[in-house]
Amino acid sequence: SCHAKFFGTSGQSFGAFALRGVFLELEGDSQDYFGKGLSGGALAIYPSKRAVQGGFIAEENVIIGNVALYGATSGVCFVRGIAAERFAVRNSGAWGVVEGVGDHCCEYMTGGRVVVLGAVGDNLAEGMSGGVAWFWDPKGEVRKRSLPAVVEVEALDPKAPHAAYPHELTDLRLLLESHWNFTGSAVAERILQRWPESAAEFTRIFPTEFRRAVEKARDAGKHSPLVSVEDFLPVPGQHIARRPTRKAASSANLLAPGSDIEDLGAMLAKGSRPQRVDEVEKVVKSNRGFLTLDRAELPKREKEERIGDFKEILAPKDEQQIRTQAARCMDCGTPFCHQNSTQRSGCPLGNIIPEWNQLVSQGRWKEAWVRLMKTNNFPEFTGRVCPAPCEGACTLGIIDDPVGIKSVELSIIDKAYEMGWMKPSPPPSRTGRRVAIIGSGPAGLAAADQLNKKGHDVVVYERSDRIGGLMMYGVPNMKADKVDVVQRRVEIMRQEGVSFICGRAGHIGNVQDGHGHDGIALGPSAQQLLDESDAVLLAVGATMGRDMQHIQGRELQGIHMAMDYLTLNTKALLDGGNVGKNWRKWWGTNKSDPSQKPPIDAQGKYVVVIGGGDTGNDCIGTAVRHGARQVVNLELLPQPPGQRAQSNPWPHWPMVFRTDYGHEEAAKVLNHGEDIREYCVSTKEFTGDENGNLTGLKVVTVRWETVNGQMRMVEVPGSERLIRADLCFLALGFTGPEHPLAEAFGVDLDNRGNYQALYEHASADFHTSNPKVFAAGDCRRGQSLVVWAIREGRDAAAAIDKFITSEASATLDQEKTV
Repeated sequence: SCHAKFFGTSGQSFGAFALRGVFLELEGDSQDYFGKGLSGGALAIYPSKRAVQGGFIAEENVIIGNVALYGATSGVCFVRGIAAERFAVRNSGAWGVVEGVGDHCCEYMTGGRVVVLGAVGDNLAEGMSGGVAWFWDPKGEVRKRSLPAVVEVEALDPKAPHAAYPHELTDLRLLLESHWNFTGSAVAERILQRWPESAAEFTRIFPTEFRRAVEKARDAGKHSPLVSVEDFLPVPGQHIARRPTRKAASSANLLAPGSDIEDLGAMLAKGSRPQRVDEVEKVVKSNRGFLTLDRAELPKREKEERIGDFKEILAPKDEQQIRTQAARCMDCGTPFCHQNSTQRSGCPLGNIIPEWNQLVSQGRWKEAWVRLMKTNNFPEFTGRVCPAPCEGACTLGIIDDPVGIKSVELSIIDKAYEMGWMKPSPPPSRTGRRVAIIGSGPAGLAAADQLNKKGHDVVVYERSDRIGGLMMYGVPNMKADKVDVVQRRVEIMRQEGVSFICGRAGHIGNVQDGHGHDGIALGPSAQQLLDESDAVLLAVGATMGRDMQHIQGRELQGIHMAMDYLTLNTKALLDGGNVGKNWRKWWGTNKSDPSQKPPIDAQGKYVVVIGGGDTGNDCIGTAVRHGARQVVNLELLPQPPGQRAQSNPWPHWPMVFRTDYGHEEAAKVLNHGEDIREYCVSTKEFTGDENGNLTGLKVVTVRWETVNGQMRMVEVPGSERLIRADLCFLALGFTGPEHPLAEAFGVDLDNRGNYQALYEHASADFHTSNPKVFAAGDCRRGQSLVVWAIREGRDAAAAIDKFITSEASATLDQEKTV
């Protein structure tokens, strides 16, 4: 059986030709041809709960369009509201309940049952030759109409059963109870409260010839054409699992669908179920892991231990626990986790999550790794730093904590390295086409990996001294180890044939002589790359941090962009060659470039971090490890809610309150367990001493008001105060890419200042205004996630491959012609 629930407005032909065992439920409204050709399925439609709570009266409003149940052969439908014209025209066997109809109801009907609990239009039962229709008719108005002579029109008598249809009252009552249960109908509820007296308020239309055929079959001992509605109600054989907001119906025989997924939440004992079981196979076979198991994330090292070093915060994995977690996957019919159905939901890469969840739960790790690598070039990156929009779109997340997809993903790739499956695999041949990629972040590396697999010669240029971009210097070592994770993966690519040029040689010159402002030679110029390459990809990220230049005192010493703080710290650690407990002894030694800036040390300092995203959290975690005396985190916006707001529905990314590793550590070590974050705080001024050093921030509490549909910030009178600070890190996001590179390549900018490149699922995608130059990642789309950068790199690589191979074909054809 299949039970699907929909919300909103459906187009035409909702539930058309639905087969037996299919139950479609729609909270909203529908257009024409609702239930057309219904073939044994079950349909229920009712207005939204919010509308009803707001005073919407269903029985006074049209909820489905014209020609509902046209040509239906079997099945059942329940409509809480009015149907437009031609309801049940040519219906030959379906049962339906509706709360009012327009003209031509039951025209040419040859079978089935119809109950109308409201007003009826003209041309009623014209040409009707079979089936039975009941009309709630307290004033007897239907019986006063001029109806076709071929139908029998009578009032029901609860005390005198119809001779040809003795179980009529049972069927009618069952239909009313089902309608009440499936739609919450207020009309059906009022009628049932007065049952059986209210049965006398119904008028029956029974085609005369059909009644005679029923009687003849009965007298001959043959099967009656008056089959039971129970044949079509959802999930036969199970008693109704009624929603708690509705009264229990009185019929012991009332049937219903399987429980709606929203209603299952009350059945779950969250927090008391096991996170690890020894016999995972039994759970897998039962397909009930999502009901019987609790969510478990990869464990972290104890806070007191991990703040003493810059090693990864993760503790050793428990393989059995990972398999247990994978067994929670519901194996959804339509998984939202692995598809990016909107810009704010699901995995942009299209990772085949249900498949590798199943394989991991069965202990088939290598097969899971093969599936994973089909869609993700760098699961060792995403498994560590991605916020996991896949988990936000997990269907289980509607009623329970979602599956720990990110934990499973990281465990798969780490297992692959442990077992030696991750090893270089160079392409079997080379095409002779050359692609230059500027930028070695996730987008650039993903494009390089894809193009190299195609056999093209790929050269990656990086102006920093190490390859990795954001993954090298934007993400701190305790989240993703630079040697054992980033450089390890880069080295595999190097052995597969990708060339990497970094430092000054990888810094593309933006002046004709190819020299920097200090006269020292840079890498090749833009024109040189264009001349030497078949295509150039710009994947330089969005590196322009949002600043606070408009705030008085911004020029004081001690105010830094967050990325400067993180980059210099990681560089000092890598130059020193030690991320363990003795990191400080070697921190910043062995500099590869004597002119580089020294790292920023927060030891013993009062630190303020402005901004509440991942970068802000990373600054907090770094300051704690430096030994800061105090860390305060300021956020301009209100604290997010503890659970999804109505404006933030599943499967979109849940905008809810979260506590990351840095927040945990700062609260534990520096603030007696209390959260260091302060919300709705606006900075008015940076204060300093006579030497130009930062001493504090003047801040004010604000409240947010909605004016004309827009949020407006209002300062709270008397809330201004001073926060002591020796260091302040601005983690306010990024405004876009640096523009000199675009100028050097003749690339246009869009209205946000990003490199303008098409993205329309067309052949020109990722092309810039320069025909040989492409752009991908944050420099094209703006600040985003690592997983989106990888997606952009993969898609851009496909566009480049198509471009250079078609160019090559055109050149060969031209040469043959000559």
